[in-house]
Amino acid sequence: MPINPAVVQAAALLCLSNVFMTVAWYAHLKDLRDKPWLLAVLISWGIAFFEYLIQVPANRIGYTSLSLPQLKILQEIVTLAVFVPFAILYMKQPIKLDYLWAALCMCGAAYFIFRS
Repeated sequence: MPINPAVVQAAALLCLSNVFMTVAWYAHLKDLRDKPWLLAVLISWGIAFFEYLIQVPANRIGYTSLSLPQLKILQEIVTLAVFVPFAILYMKQPIKLDYLWAALCMCGAAYFIFRS
């Protein structure tokens, strides 16, 4: 199967947007735990703004070559690929075998949604 530049570009942008979103959703649990929740919301919204500046074009580009379900599964795979290293390296969560099982489930989802 030839490499589709639109899919590669969408996947790369989704990876970048997911870094912003993961930080917006979860970093405050570590970095702002002693601050008022409203401050965490405002900071998270500020970070999420940049996520949306990347995510919206990523979805528009991806939708030129992928169906909506394919785009969604790609997004979920990217989310897991970004979240696991974030959880382990930044949030200092223990490595769990459950991450492997989740990844295998995503491989199954990718197989079924992208097969011809």
